[in-house]
Amino acid sequence: MERPRRIAFLSEHASPLALLGGADAGGQNVYVDEVSRNLGRLGYAVDVFTRRDAADAPESVAWAPGVRVVNLPAGPPRPLPKDDLWPLMPAFRDALLRFIAREGARYDLVHGNFWMSGWVATELRGRLGLPFVQIFHAMGKTKQRHQGAADTSPAGRIAVEGAIVRGVDRLIAQCPSERDEMVDDYGAPPERVAIIPSAVNTEQFRPMAREEARRRIGLPADGDELVVAYVGRMLPRKDVRNVVRAVALLRRRSDLPVTLLLVGGETVEPDPIRTPEIGALQRLAAELGIADRVRFTGKRQPDVLRDYYSAGDVVVTTPWYEPFGLTPLEGMACGRPVVGSAVGGITFTIADGVTGCLVPPRDPEALADRLHHLLTAPELRARMGRAARLRVEREFTWPTVARRTAALYEDLIAGRGPHPADGAAVHDSGDLVAEPPTAP
Repeated sequence: MERPRRIAFLSEHASPLALLGGADAGGQNVYVDEVSRNLGRLGYAVDVFTRRDAADAPESVAWAPGVRVVNLPAGPPRPLPKDDLWPLMPAFRDALLRFIAREGARYDLVHGNFWMSGWVATELRGRLGLPFVQIFHAMGKTKQRHQGAADTSPAGRIAVEGAIVRGVDRLIAQCPSERDEMVDDYGAPPERVAIIPSAVNTEQFRPMAREEARRRIGLPADGDELVVAYVGRMLPRKDVRNVVRAVALLRRRSDLPVTLLLVGGETVEPDPIRTPEIGALQRLAAELGIADRVRFTGKRQPDVLRDYYSAGDVVVTTPWYEPFGLTPLEGMACGRPVVGSAVGGITFTIADGVTGCLVPPRDPEALADRLHHLLTAPELRARMGRAARLRVEREFTWPTVARRTAALYEDLIAGRGPHPADGAAVHDSGDLVAEPPTAP
């Protein structure tokens, strides 16, 4: 019997074991979880290598059929901000190589997630001669362009990304704008970039009656209350403040009975100390006179998020920087129209005027106008919600992502895919910048 293809899936900070909703736990965790699970269903053997961040974490966890999560020792066994992990990458690489040697594992391909794992993947490619696929989840130049001085990325990130782009066998972009970033900002050959959008679990996220959803989360199920729902991380770049300002404008200009439902944070109960952005939002709501119209619920896990999306009449997300963004798809899968800012992957997932609306970022006036239009048009909301669900079912499911990813793997393993022009791994070619700084 032929052995299954074996994939080394690298994700240094985003483990499928992690709870979602924290500052460094979000879309990448979902991607790693869903793609590995669905590759396992296709018959692949996937080892997800991540950093051990708890003293009692076992080395290996049987996560799903065909999928193991391997916790590698690199630095202190406790949670660390992802930007602090760069000096630990040589230790992560060495622990991975020891694991491979001890297990006698033979991998067919290495798949890097995020730029730090991409660096480790180049090391494996050079030492073990493996085909190498990379997905960045976010590009350093784009982040720097949008965040400026607020960008906390380690020095050297952009140079490392450039070297990875020059040496990788194939790049995965999640949307056309990310492909353009790779080609225009980093000089990636277009033929080496495959667009494979991320997706949503359509069984977990599915439509539910609004009244039932509201009962489940403790909101009044009767009456004419209108709910605008935001679900996601509480970070400045998500610009939930823009949503608060828009709802305040809406309240001043109309008598619509609107409640803003904010779901996310570091703790189950909203804690402005553990999640400073919640504190900033609470102060802003009070200054604008709508504190009684804003409901904070704190972190919720994926198995109940459907209730929160479905409790809303409209789902909203208006970041000023978003590489792809899974929450719009989750809201669409729950049959709700989504209003999103016209940035990054959101311009790709929301069909403007069909499944929701696109608005300029940092423009509460425009957002308030769109919300008013939707909240006063129940038939339009219902029609957009149905179209949103259909769009997700047709274009954005994880089994589809896994099949497209598997096809990319097979082309590379069979030698049919594009390869670096010089045929050399980044590590061997001398392109890669110096190793990460020595960990303290």
